[in-house]
Amino acid sequence: MSHHLSGPDLRSPKEDPRLDMTDLFVFPAASGDSTVVILDVNPDPGNAPGLNPDAVYQVHIDLDGDHEPDLTYHWVPSELNDAGQTVTVLQAGGSEAGTLAAGGRTLAADMVVGLSGEVQDDTSERHRFGAALRSDPFFADLEGIINDFNFTGKDAMADANVISLVAEITNSELGEGRIAVWGRVVQSGDNGYESVDRGAHPSVTAYFNQENDEKTAYNAGTPATDEADHLERFVGVLGHLSGWEPDAARAELTATIVPDELRYDRSQPASYPNGRTLTDDVTSARLAMITNGKVTSDNIGPHTDLLEEFPYLGEPHPATDRDSFPE
Repeated sequence: MSHHLSGPDLRSPKEDPRLDMTDLFVFPAASGDSTVVILDVNPDPGNAPGLNPDAVYQVHIDLDGDHEPDLTYHWVPSELNDAGQTVTVLQAGGSEAGTLAAGGRTLAADMVVGLSGEVQDDTSERHRFGAALRSDPFFADLEGIINDFNFTGKDAMADANVISLVAEITNSELGEGRIAVWGRVVQSGDNGYESVDRGAHPSVTAYFNQENDEKTAYNAGTPATDEADHLERFVGVLGHLSGWEPDAARAELTATIVPDELRYDRSQPASYPNGRTLTDDVTSARLAMITNGKVTSDNIGPHTDLLEEFPYLGEPHPATDRDSFPE
């Protein structure tokens, strides 16, 4: 189920969908000289509109392969009121890039969050930003997956919406080599900021962090410690799910989802796991992994409402009777 409902008990972190990171995408911009990074959050914007004003939504980018962020974009929302909601985008580098609290220089100030789907196109200093309610691009037969792979042909996300944070970053900002990208949601509290959700690769928490304490610990961590903290447990999960041999499972995991950062080499075509486009069938890729090749597809295709240009995600769906993310 991608990264939707990544908190304890298959709920959003702290039972607040506004804190729930749902998906991360990295692919070339329509212009050709920029890279698109999309962080989708809030799988239930009909019941919990907008972004949490006590949170910071972060995109971290590792430029040198050490699994530590060298460049971070902080999305800092205002309170939601009768006039709507805005978000300010900051860029942090160096030692500031890894901090939980927002820092760095302001690239876009008080940008309108389009709660009805409208996108304020904010272009500033080799960047282009947008934040709005949009159609959820994730596609999967969740009912069939849960029901022992007896697929139904129904796309659980066919009428779902998310809040999408979109950035086009000029490639000169990202250096020449391969980059690695991951997202995080942090929330302020009595003891400062805490990381309540994070990830890059789809479906990692859904399949590999099965206990509540595992989800909480994972969300608080970073890619730099993923191999030490989680690799052997993930190896055990693959062995339990489909009989992977430990050495083969370890090699598969370290080649793909451990550490949990989305690697992107611009010299190669963008196609998951080299980045992730909006049409990549990541559900089938993860099914093949967790079943050791026994199930290779859920037979659900990508959405047809996607745009070829900014903001790339389709217009939001009309309000439905959906009470929450499908269970």
